[in-house]
Amino acid sequence: MHNRRNTLWFLMIALLLPGLFTGRAIFFSLALVFFSIMLLSAIWAWLAVRGLRIGRQTRSRRSQVGHNFAESFIVRNVGILPKLWLEIRDHSDLPGHRASHIVPTLNVRSNYQWRVETPCVSRGSFQLGPMTIISGDPFGLFLTPRRINATQRMIVYPAIIPLKTFHLPTNLLSGGEPQRYQTQNITTNAAGVREYVPGDSINRIHWKSTARRGKLFVKEFELDPFVDVWLFADFSLQSLYEDPALQRIGSTGHVIRNPGQTNVNGLPLSTEEYVAVIAASLANYFVDEETALGFITYTPQRNLYTPERGHRQQTRILETLAVARSLSSQSLHETLTMESQNLVRGATLILITSSLEIGWISELQLLGRRGLRPMCIFIDPTSFGMAGTSDEVRGRLNLAKIPTITVRAQDNLAAVLTERAVY
Repeated sequence: MHNRRNTLWFLMIALLLPGLFTGRAIFFSLALVFFSIMLLSAIWAWLAVRGLRIGRQTRSRRSQVGHNFAESFIVRNVGILPKLWLEIRDHSDLPGHRASHIVPTLNVRSNYQWRVETPCVSRGSFQLGPMTIISGDPFGLFLTPRRINATQRMIVYPAIIPLKTFHLPTNLLSGGEPQRYQTQNITTNAAGVREYVPGDSINRIHWKSTARRGKLFVKEFELDPFVDVWLFADFSLQSLYEDPALQRIGSTGHVIRNPGQTNVNGLPLSTEEYVAVIAASLANYFVDEETALGFITYTPQRNLYTPERGHRQQTRILETLAVARSLSSQSLHETLTMESQNLVRGATLILITSSLEIGWISELQLLGRRGLRPMCIFIDPTSFGMAGTSDEVRGRLNLAKIPTITVRAQDNLAAVLTERAVY
């Protein structure tokens, strides 16, 4: 296009010079024709990217690793000129999402649609958009871009491995102490009453208080005093081990999946990914079992969800795991010490870690003496190519009588997690 424009400029100058020397009108007329072509082409190119409406529709802005994310696009021409061609460039950062498209001739008041499906290969929070529209004039002299800055976020949850069973430590009996945690679920433990607010369920109305005070009152409930399960996912920086050849977007972004760097589970060789997938799979299992589930992690910001039942709790956990990165500067021992006050007697704590430090094992022993039931899912970092040995950690866990499931990089997670823990 630059060459074409330069050619026209050269012709105009070549015509103007003899026109000035000879005074003949034909040279000026021809120069004016070329100038008019340039001017009209510039105006056409400017109008070519105006008078357009672009819409992008998604059924859901949530997906999961292993699922497909689908988007539909529609371009409408509401201008006064037909669009000879349009190039739509999409700047989304979802890995592998190729939504850019070439739109053929678009007549006035007509529209064009296309659909894109992208396999989700990496967990995380991603941006859809912005977009750039590019078009030009019929002579191919000018290209005009127009940027559409509208964006929206979409989140990709970690993969979930279906578990048929998961063996908790034995001798777990119901009937623990009241936990004093309020919940939106209806339980057998009414904690008090409060005034009705729009959105409260009718079956929570306390009719005696309503009749006595002349306005609606509803009951508040606490969690059942049964054995709860807490998941503690370790995303500390000291616990991160991964294949040296593994690549990320930036230094802390999502993992770039390479088929040659995954294993039988389809996971990148990174303890961070294993912690996220195991935690997501266990959360899915306990929610399906209608177990009161709590969750603690540092990603690096603190995330603590008190025990609740239901898929709303699972959604919160999955959203946290989707963006979790091993960036916390606090060690596992420090975080366990800080969060121990939130764990009540009789609860089961399932710790998911790859840490080779020893201090956290002593903290688990102290929690056991306080009446909790600690359990460890230990991801062996030496199986990810780390030099050294994990014998000391596994030996200490055995001496402390802490039920442990050891996971290695090439293990089948579905099979390993359904095995009984080793004491």
